[in-house]
Amino acid sequence: MASSIYGINKGINKPIEFKGLKAQYIWYLAGGLVGLLVLFAILYISGVNAYLCLALILVLGALLFAIVYKFNNKYGEHGIMKKMAARGIPKVIKIYSRKIFL
Repeated sequence: MASSIYGINKGINKPIEFKGLKAQYIWYLAGGLVGLLVLFAILYISGVNAYLCLALILVLGALLFAIVYKFNNKYGEHGIMKKMAARGIPKVIKIYSRKIFL
């Protein structure tokens, strides 16, 4: 069996991990990279200088990697989804009538 230089570890009951990225962060990074590719194509076709396009995409790509790895390390496998779900929970429930209890 041919081995790859990129190891994708998927054990039993463990999240997919690739180069330190876990679970959904792999998809976030891939989506961001596709977005950067589309942005480069749009800028290049619209006539922006190729070196300026390349510099901008490299800076945005480095920023994308930094942010995704930061979230991966800070929140872990499910943490960012839990944080987004927590925003939907109201802080206070106000009831001005007793009708609901009668």
